[in-house]
Amino acid sequence: MKTIGTFIMLAISLSALAQGIDYSKVTFKTTPLSSNVYVLSGSPGTDPGHPEAAGARVGVLAGPDGILLVDASYAPLSEKVEAAVRAISPAPFRFLVNTHFHPDHTGGDPYFVKKGALLIAHEKAYETLLKPFPAAVGIAASSTDPARLPVMTLSSGAPVTIRLNGETVDLIAIGPSHTSGDVMVRFEKADVIMIGDFYRNYGYPFVDGGNGGNFGGVIAALDTLLTLAGPNTVLVPGHGGIIHRADLLSYQDMIVSVRTAVRGMIDEGKSLKEVLDAKLTASYDARVPGGANPLPAGLGTSADRFVGELYNEVKIEKK
Repeated sequence: MKTIGTFIMLAISLSALAQGIDYSKVTFKTTPLSSNVYVLSGSPGTDPGHPEAAGARVGVLAGPDGILLVDASYAPLSEKVEAAVRAISPAPFRFLVNTHFHPDHTGGDPYFVKKGALLIAHEKAYETLLKPFPAAVGIAASSTDPARLPVMTLSSGAPVTIRLNGETVDLIAIGPSHTSGDVMVRFEKADVIMIGDFYRNYGYPFVDGGNGGNFGGVIAALDTLLTLAGPNTVLVPGHGGIIHRADLLSYQDMIVSVRTAVRGMIDEGKSLKEVLDAKLTASYDARVPGGANPLPAGLGTSADRFVGELYNEVKIEKK
């Protein structure tokens, strides 16, 4: 069994392995969420790290004032993202907001910055982007292009508000959850919130523990989102299906339940292997698409990854 640290780092690298993605086969599907808010989703079956849809979802607010993007997918897909946006609007690119720093969300940042977009992200994302990505990321994202770095950053506190195309866009920084610092993007008039990766319903929850993510923070982020979302609010995760508020409650309950079970086994002196062998997610597997499917490179399943990360987190808390 690999150490948890190795497990996490390999999972992060594999999520953006350039050599594992045939970018030429990726196309984007456009889904309108309101009269001027759209989401772009990459082709399924072309990205080993995200088999349900290549890369991260891209949000688009379009209108005469210009284009606001939420995330930018992988670098080699930038022209395809631009073409999908141009099918919506010819307006200039004005803003690009990152939900977090992972390369499937930020790889295309330099391309759109050079097209005129002001890049905005969490302060912690900026600090992480100052460091090079693992070599396995390859061409998915640049570690050297100066345009990769956010020009404007935010951290916990009052939201940053952008008023564009008749829409009020709130950029809401949250503390360590999926990564060391994530951002939600709320479109008030459209009643849409793009929530990044602290929620996902293709595969089990995943946090980047090597870069400050933790499940305690995910639970807190879900609490924040529950206060913002109404029953009809459209919630758009970076990966997996579009959801509504009711879906958050069962997701949060699952994390709490599995974490409690992991903690109980650790209290009994059980090893990581024993905890994984107990299949603590079995009662949820039928409800989590892709949860029991093998991850690339022999890393087990996303259920194994989820339970392994919880084991690591609880062990650290108990020290």
